[in-house]
Amino acid sequence: MKKGYLTVYLSLTIAIMLSLILALFQNARIGAIKMKAECAADISMNSVLAEYNRALFEKYDLLLTDCSYQTDSPSMANVEEHLRYFMKGNFESTSVGRITGSATLTGMTCDEVSIPAYSFATDGEGAVLRRQILEYMRADPVMDRISEATANLGVLAANGFDTYDVEACAAENRERIDEMLEDAPEIETDEGETEEPIPDNPADAVESQKGLGVVSLSVPDPSSVSVRTVDLDRYMSHRENNRGTGLDESENLSVTDRLLLNQYFVEKTGCYTEPKDDGLLKYQLEYIIAGKDCDYDNLESCGRTLLFWREASNFAYIMTDGVKVGEAEALALILSAVILMPELMEPFKMSILFAWSFAESISDMRRLYLGGRVPLIKTAASWQLSLENLPFFRDNLAGGGGDGLSYKDYLRMLLMLEDLDKKTARMGDIIEMDVRQSPGDGNFRLDWCLDIFEADMRLSSRYGFDMHLMRTYGYEKR
Repeated sequence: MKKGYLTVYLSLTIAIMLSLILALFQNARIGAIKMKAECAADISMNSVLAEYNRALFEKYDLLLTDCSYQTDSPSMANVEEHLRYFMKGNFESTSVGRITGSATLTGMTCDEVSIPAYSFATDGEGAVLRRQILEYMRADPVMDRISEATANLGVLAANGFDTYDVEACAAENRERIDEMLEDAPEIETDEGETEEPIPDNPADAVESQKGLGVVSLSVPDPSSVSVRTVDLDRYMSHRENNRGTGLDESENLSVTDRLLLNQYFVEKTGCYTEPKDDGLLKYQLEYIIAGKDCDYDNLESCGRTLLFWREASNFAYIMTDGVKVGEAEALALILSAVILMPELMEPFKMSILFAWSFAESISDMRRLYLGGRVPLIKTAASWQLSLENLPFFRDNLAGGGGDGLSYKDYLRMLLMLEDLDKKTARMGDIIEMDVRQSPGDGNFRLDWCLDIFEADMRLSSRYGFDMHLMRTYGYEKR
């Protein structure tokens, strides 16, 4: 009889080997389940982010997921439903598998999905929206244009053009003249009657026009100015906005970042010289600066500030121009001599110089509105209006052309002086106005636009394994 020790040894070895193989197979299954879960979560969360609002991206290069999905009922439940759909799709069998009834190695299902934390575009007083804008702008080499605007603003402040109120000084001089004229001797007429002297001061003709407003005085055709009006209560800056959970409202803006944000506002909006005809407001950049509900009012508001700057600059120059001061002085001497009040010569001279500066500034505004350029600081060569034409300055305003800064360059400087949160909110208004005109986006709201979210996913396998995954994904954070 043959001995069976080899069979016993082989049986024991095979049992050990099978146990090892089954253990390895089970570990492989667990590893596959973990990998499958990780991949499914990655694909599904990215798929949610891939459903960004197309109109928002096409118009403003921003990536945000609209939680309304083009309905009138925005909610995070919509996003959770979409995430659940994508997770389920990643665990379903293929068409061949369903036909053949074959089982997968993992046998996984998604039992529960929730989104406990998230941030919307308007969170942090617009900090989330600004992050999105900066992600786009950092790829755009615009620092030369930004540096130029910063330098111009420095020149403006260094010379006091943003603070010196020429009109206030002119008003004081006007009061002084009126008071002195009360004591003026009466003049006898050719008919032998006496009357109070009325000097024929060309400054009076200019003074009488100031109440008309900047737009009426300087725009070539005031009737062509847009009067489009919007109901601001419907938009981001005026309503109470929905808020996220505070998942990520972080913001650490450098000086360069602030300049890039301003450049984005300039690039993406229309203004008077480059109107956005398909927008609810045509002069959008003026709206971001002034914040009024009507194109005309925004244009007038910005125009008043620019006129303030131009008048300060022009007055500063004319006081250094000996020829022009001499002309004003000669005319003032004649006016004071006619009414026999030589003491009025100096006030008359100043009134002429103030009026001349104002009229020149209106001429500057006309040139800017026509698409021309005006230097921040004038020279004799760039001065446009003569004293002879001062009483008829509206008939002798400049045309286009010229050197220096454009209207948009001046608006860029105005923009840099505005509060950042206000600018961001008004930019949000413009974005909502434009996106709502796209098909299906009539109820679009930035405060329901998702930027980053945290997902809590609970998974199970028919082989007895459960998993709990928490992941945070966003457009700037992966």
